Amino acid sequence: MAQQQLDDALKMLDTFASVGATHFDLTHTNIDGEKRGFRPTQSLAQIKNSMPKLFPGAPERQNNIIVRPTGDKVHFVQLDDLDASGMRRVGEAAFLTLQTSPGNHQAWIAVSDLPTLAEAKDFARRLRKGTGADLTASGATRVAGTSNYKRKYEPEFPTVTIEDSAPGRIMTLALLESLGLLAPAEQVVIPASGTPARVSRRSEAAIRARKWPNYDRCLQDAPYNQGNSGPDTSRADFTWCMMALDWGFDIPETTAKLMEVSAKAKENGPRYAARTAENAATAVHEKGARTGRG
Repeated sequence: MAQQQLDDALKMLDTFASVGATHFDLTHTNIDGEKRGFRPTQSLAQIKNSMPKLFPGAPERQNNIIVRPTGDKVHFVQLDDLDASGMRRVGEAAFLTLQTSPGNHQAWIAVSDLPTLAEAKDFARRLRKGTGADLTASGATRVAGTSNYKRKYEPEFPTVTIEDSAPGRIMTLALLESLGLLAPAEQVVIPASGTPARVSRRSEAAIRARKWPNYDRCLQDAPYNQGNSGPDTSRADFTWCMMALDWGFDIPETTAKLMEVSAKAKENGPRYAARTAENAATAVHEKGARTGRG
Protein backbone atom coordinates (compact mmCIF):
# COMPACT_ATOMS: atom_id res chain seq x y z
CA MET A 1 0.00 0.00 0.00
CA ALA A 2 1.08 3.59 -0.57
CA GLN A 3 2.77 5.56 2.18
CA GLN A 4 -0.20 7.95 2.25
CA GLN A 5 -2.53 5.10 3.23
CA LEU A 6 -0.24 4.05 6.07
CA ASP A 7 -0.03 7.70 7.17
CA ASP A 8 -3.85 7.81 7.25
CA ALA A 9 -3.93 4.75 9.51
CA LEU A 10 -1.44 6.29 11.92
CA LYS A 11 -3.33 9.61 11.86
CA MET A 12 -6.55 7.81 12.77
CA LEU A 13 -4.91 6.02 15.71
CA ASP A 14 -3.31 9.27 16.93
CA THR A 15 -6.70 10.99 16.72
CA PHE A 16 -8.26 8.33 18.93
CA ALA A 17 -5.38 8.72 21.38
CA SER A 18 -5.78 12.51 21.43
CA VAL A 19 -9.22 12.16 23.05
CA GLY A 20 -8.27 9.49 25.58
CA ALA A 21 -7.93 6.11 23.88
CA THR A 22 -5.31 4.13 25.80
CA HIS A 23 -5.68 0.69 24.24
CA PHE A 24 -7.03 -0.95 21.11
CA ASP A 25 -8.38 -4.41 20.38
CA LEU A 26 -7.07 -5.49 16.99
CA THR A 27 -9.06 -7.94 14.86
CA HIS A 28 -8.46 -9.42 11.41
CA THR A 29 -11.38 -10.74 9.36
CA ASN A 30 -11.48 -12.18 5.87
CA ILE A 31 -13.73 -11.15 3.00
CA ASP A 32 -16.54 -13.34 4.39
CA GLY A 33 -16.37 -11.72 7.83
CA GLU A 34 -14.67 -14.69 9.49
CA LYS A 35 -12.20 -13.83 12.24
CA ARG A 36 -8.60 -14.57 11.28
CA GLY A 37 -6.75 -13.04 14.19
CA PHE A 38 -7.21 -11.09 17.43
CA ARG A 39 -4.86 -9.12 19.67
CA PRO A 40 -6.54 -7.55 22.71
CA THR A 41 -5.56 -4.39 24.61
CA GLN A 42 -2.75 -3.16 22.39
CA SER A 43 -1.15 0.09 23.50
CA LEU A 44 -0.92 2.98 21.05
CA ALA A 45 2.78 2.27 20.52
CA GLN A 46 2.16 -1.43 19.94
CA ILE A 47 -0.62 -0.97 17.41
CA LYS A 48 1.19 1.79 15.51
CA ASN A 49 4.25 -0.44 15.33
CA SER A 50 2.07 -3.24 13.90
CA MET A 51 0.58 -1.22 11.04
CA PRO A 52 3.63 -1.23 8.69
CA LYS A 53 3.83 -5.01 9.17
CA LEU A 54 0.11 -5.66 8.62
CA PHE A 55 -0.51 -3.45 5.59
CA PRO A 56 1.60 -5.30 2.99
CA GLY A 57 -0.08 -8.70 3.48
CA ALA A 58 -3.67 -7.49 3.78
CA PRO A 59 -4.45 -7.14 0.04
CA GLU A 60 -3.06 -10.59 -0.80
CA ARG A 61 -5.09 -12.22 1.99
CA GLN A 62 -8.04 -9.83 1.56
CA ASN A 63 -7.96 -9.23 5.30
CA ASN A 64 -9.81 -6.41 7.03
CA ILE A 65 -7.86 -4.64 9.76
CA ILE A 66 -10.28 -3.61 12.50
CA VAL A 67 -9.71 -1.74 15.78
CA ARG A 68 -11.83 -1.12 18.85
CA PRO A 69 -10.63 1.83 20.98
CA THR A 70 -10.97 1.91 24.77
CA GLY A 71 -10.08 4.49 27.40
CA ASP A 72 -10.36 4.82 31.17
CA LYS A 73 -11.58 8.42 31.28
CA VAL A 74 -13.64 8.73 28.12
CA HIS A 75 -16.50 6.85 26.50
CA PHE A 76 -16.49 6.33 22.73
CA VAL A 77 -19.71 6.29 20.72
CA GLN A 78 -19.64 5.06 17.13
CA LEU A 79 -22.38 6.52 14.97
CA ASP A 80 -22.56 4.13 12.04
CA ASP A 81 -24.57 4.12 8.81
CA LEU A 82 -25.20 7.86 8.91
CA ASP A 83 -26.82 9.42 5.89
CA ALA A 84 -26.02 12.94 4.70
CA SER A 85 -28.61 14.46 7.01
CA GLY A 86 -27.20 12.58 10.00
CA MET A 87 -23.68 13.71 9.18
CA ARG A 88 -24.85 17.32 9.06
CA ARG A 89 -26.57 16.94 12.43
CA VAL A 90 -23.44 15.53 14.05
CA GLY A 91 -21.57 18.55 12.72
CA GLU A 92 -18.68 19.56 14.92
CA ALA A 93 -19.45 17.18 17.78
CA ALA A 94 -17.38 14.35 16.28
CA PHE A 95 -13.62 14.12 16.69
CA LEU A 96 -13.37 11.76 13.70
CA THR A 97 -15.52 11.03 10.65
CA LEU A 98 -14.85 8.24 8.16
CA GLN A 99 -16.17 7.03 4.84
CA THR A 100 -16.06 3.24 4.87
CA SER A 101 -17.60 2.79 1.42
CA PRO A 102 -19.31 5.05 -1.14
CA GLY A 103 -22.23 6.75 0.60
CA ASN A 104 -21.58 4.99 3.92
CA HIS A 105 -20.25 7.16 6.74
CA GLN A 106 -19.56 6.90 10.42
CA ALA A 107 -18.74 9.47 13.07
CA TRP A 108 -17.00 9.04 16.42
CA ILE A 109 -17.80 11.09 19.52
CA ALA A 110 -15.85 11.07 22.78
CA VAL A 111 -17.68 11.92 26.02
CA SER A 112 -15.95 12.61 29.32
CA ASP A 113 -18.64 12.78 32.02
CA LEU A 114 -20.28 9.35 32.08
CA PRO A 115 -19.08 7.80 35.34
CA THR A 116 -21.04 4.53 35.28
CA LEU A 117 -21.47 1.84 32.64
CA ALA A 118 -25.26 2.12 32.88
CA GLU A 119 -25.10 5.86 32.17
CA ALA A 120 -22.74 5.29 29.27
CA LYS A 121 -25.01 2.69 27.68
CA ASP A 122 -28.10 4.87 28.07
CA PHE A 123 -26.24 7.86 26.63
CA ALA A 124 -24.98 5.88 23.63
CA ARG A 125 -28.50 4.66 22.91
CA ARG A 126 -29.92 8.20 23.10
CA LEU A 127 -27.17 9.60 20.89
CA ARG A 128 -27.58 6.92 18.23
CA LYS A 129 -31.34 7.29 18.28
CA GLY A 130 -31.13 11.09 18.16
CA THR A 131 -28.79 11.12 15.16
CA GLY A 132 -30.47 8.29 13.24
CA ALA A 133 -27.44 6.03 13.51
CA ASP A 134 -27.42 2.24 13.66
CA LEU A 135 -28.59 1.29 17.17
CA THR A 136 -26.50 -1.87 17.13
CA ALA A 137 -23.13 -0.42 16.07
CA SER A 138 -20.32 -2.59 17.41
CA GLY A 139 -17.83 0.07 18.52
CA ALA A 140 -15.15 -1.32 16.18
CA THR A 141 -14.05 0.11 12.84
CA ARG A 142 -11.84 -0.66 9.88
CA VAL A 143 -8.58 1.25 9.91
CA ALA A 144 -8.28 4.29 7.64
CA GLY A 145 -6.13 3.62 4.60
CA THR A 146 -7.13 -0.05 4.40
CA SER A 147 -9.51 -1.68 1.94
CA ASN A 148 -13.03 -2.70 2.94
CA TYR A 149 -13.09 -6.34 1.93
CA LYS A 150 -16.66 -7.56 1.44
CA ARG A 151 -18.05 -9.81 -1.27
CA LYS A 152 -20.48 -7.14 -2.43
CA TYR A 153 -17.61 -4.83 -3.37
CA GLU A 154 -15.38 -7.21 -5.33
CA PRO A 155 -13.38 -6.74 -7.38
CA GLU A 156 -13.19 -2.99 -6.66
CA PHE A 157 -12.82 -2.75 -2.89
CA PRO A 158 -13.29 0.75 -1.45
CA THR A 159 -10.66 2.32 0.76
CA VAL A 160 -11.62 3.57 4.22
CA THR A 161 -10.86 7.29 4.26
CA ILE A 162 -10.77 10.05 6.86
CA GLU A 163 -13.28 12.76 5.99
CA ASP A 164 -12.46 15.01 8.92
CA SER A 165 -10.62 14.92 12.24
CA ALA A 166 -10.49 17.19 15.26
CA PRO A 167 -7.80 15.91 17.64
CA GLY A 168 -8.60 16.57 21.30
CA ARG A 169 -12.33 17.26 20.80
CA ILE A 170 -14.11 15.81 23.82
CA MET A 171 -17.79 16.44 24.46
CA THR A 172 -19.99 16.42 27.56
CA LEU A 173 -23.53 15.17 27.92
CA ALA A 174 -24.81 18.71 28.57
CA LEU A 175 -23.13 20.09 25.46
CA LEU A 176 -24.51 17.32 23.25
CA GLU A 177 -27.96 17.89 24.71
CA SER A 178 -27.69 21.60 23.95
CA LEU A 179 -26.86 20.72 20.34
CA GLY A 180 -30.07 18.70 20.09
CA LEU A 181 -28.29 15.44 19.28
CA LEU A 182 -29.78 13.30 22.05
CA ALA A 183 -33.13 11.56 21.95
CA PRO A 184 -35.24 12.28 25.06
CA ALA A 185 -34.33 10.37 28.19
CA GLU A 186 -36.68 7.51 28.96
CA GLN A 187 -37.59 5.97 32.26
CA VAL A 188 -36.87 2.35 31.41
CA VAL A 189 -36.87 -0.22 34.16
CA ILE A 190 -35.67 -3.69 33.22
CA PRO A 191 -35.65 -6.41 35.91
CA ALA A 192 -32.21 -7.56 37.03
CA SER A 193 -32.75 -10.85 35.24
CA GLY A 194 -33.48 -9.02 32.00
CA THR A 195 -36.80 -10.91 31.75
CA PRO A 196 -39.99 -8.89 31.17
CA ALA A 197 -42.25 -8.86 34.23
CA ARG A 198 -45.06 -10.49 32.28
CA VAL A 199 -44.83 -12.79 29.29
CA SER A 200 -47.32 -14.17 26.82
CA ARG A 201 -48.65 -17.70 26.79
CA ARG A 202 -46.26 -18.43 23.96
CA SER A 203 -43.41 -17.11 26.13
CA GLU A 204 -44.42 -19.33 29.04
CA ALA A 205 -44.40 -22.36 26.76
CA ALA A 206 -41.00 -21.40 25.40
CA ILE A 207 -39.61 -21.07 28.91
CA ARG A 208 -40.78 -24.54 29.78
CA ALA A 209 -39.34 -26.00 26.59
CA ARG A 210 -36.21 -23.80 26.66
CA LYS A 211 -36.68 -23.31 22.94
CA TRP A 212 -34.80 -20.57 21.14
CA PRO A 213 -36.22 -18.57 18.22
CA ASN A 214 -35.13 -19.67 14.75
CA TYR A 215 -32.20 -17.41 13.82
CA ASP A 216 -32.16 -18.48 10.17
CA ARG A 217 -35.78 -17.40 9.86
CA CYS A 218 -34.93 -13.97 11.32
CA LEU A 219 -32.13 -13.65 8.78
CA GLN A 220 -34.42 -14.64 5.92
CA ASP A 221 -37.08 -12.13 7.01
CA ALA A 222 -34.65 -9.24 7.56
CA PRO A 223 -34.74 -6.29 5.13
CA TYR A 224 -31.89 -5.84 2.66
CA ASN A 225 -28.80 -3.98 3.80
CA GLN A 226 -27.83 -0.60 2.37
CA GLY A 227 -25.92 -2.17 -0.49
CA ASN A 228 -28.85 -4.46 -1.38
CA SER A 229 -26.37 -7.36 -1.39
CA GLY A 230 -28.07 -9.42 1.28
CA PRO A 231 -30.02 -9.33 4.52
CA ASP A 232 -29.33 -6.67 7.15
CA THR A 233 -27.66 -8.89 9.75
CA SER A 234 -27.77 -6.20 12.44
CA ARG A 235 -31.55 -6.05 12.10
CA ALA A 236 -31.77 -9.86 12.13
CA ASP A 237 -29.69 -10.00 15.32
CA PHE A 238 -31.84 -7.32 16.98
CA THR A 239 -35.11 -9.03 16.00
CA TRP A 240 -33.86 -12.42 17.16
CA CYS A 241 -32.83 -10.95 20.53
CA MET A 242 -36.23 -9.33 20.97
CA MET A 243 -37.91 -12.67 20.36
CA ALA A 244 -35.57 -14.52 22.74
CA LEU A 245 -36.17 -11.98 25.50
CA ASP A 246 -39.92 -11.99 24.91
CA TRP A 247 -39.84 -15.79 25.14
CA GLY A 248 -38.36 -15.53 28.62
CA PHE A 249 -34.61 -15.79 28.19
CA ASP A 250 -32.59 -13.19 30.09
CA ILE A 251 -29.96 -10.79 28.72
CA PRO A 252 -26.85 -12.88 29.60
CA GLU A 253 -28.39 -16.01 28.09
CA THR A 254 -29.44 -14.14 24.96
CA THR A 255 -26.01 -12.55 24.61
CA ALA A 256 -24.25 -15.90 24.88
CA LYS A 257 -26.60 -17.59 22.41
CA LEU A 258 -26.28 -14.73 19.91
CA MET A 259 -22.52 -15.33 19.92
CA GLU A 260 -23.26 -18.89 18.79
CA VAL A 261 -25.82 -18.24 16.05
CA SER A 262 -24.77 -14.89 14.52
CA ALA A 263 -21.77 -14.52 12.22
CA LYS A 264 -21.74 -10.77 12.88
CA ALA A 265 -21.66 -11.32 16.64
CA LYS A 266 -18.72 -13.69 16.22
CA GLU A 267 -16.94 -11.06 14.11
CA ASN A 268 -17.61 -8.11 16.40
CA GLY A 269 -17.31 -9.85 19.76
CA PRO A 270 -19.15 -10.04 23.09
CA ARG A 271 -19.60 -6.28 23.44
CA TYR A 272 -21.61 -6.15 20.22
CA ALA A 273 -23.71 -9.13 21.32
CA ALA A 274 -24.35 -7.63 24.77
CA ARG A 275 -25.23 -4.23 23.33
CA THR A 276 -27.65 -5.80 20.85
CA ALA A 277 -29.34 -7.82 23.60
CA GLU A 278 -29.58 -4.78 25.88
CA ASN A 279 -31.10 -2.61 23.14
CA ALA A 280 -33.54 -5.41 22.37
CA ALA A 281 -34.48 -5.62 26.06
CA THR A 282 -35.28 -1.92 26.05
CA ALA A 283 -37.45 -2.38 22.95
CA VAL A 284 -39.27 -5.34 24.53
CA HIS A 285 -39.98 -3.28 27.63
CA GLU A 286 -41.24 -0.32 25.59
CA LYS A 287 -43.45 -2.61 23.51
CA GLY A 288 -44.87 -4.14 26.69
CA ALA A 289 -45.60 -0.71 28.12
CA ARG A 290 -47.50 0.31 24.97
CA THR A 291 -49.61 -2.86 25.00
CA GLY A 292 -50.21 -2.91 28.75
CA ARG A 293 -47.89 -5.81 29.45
CA GLY A 294 -46.12 -4.26 32.44
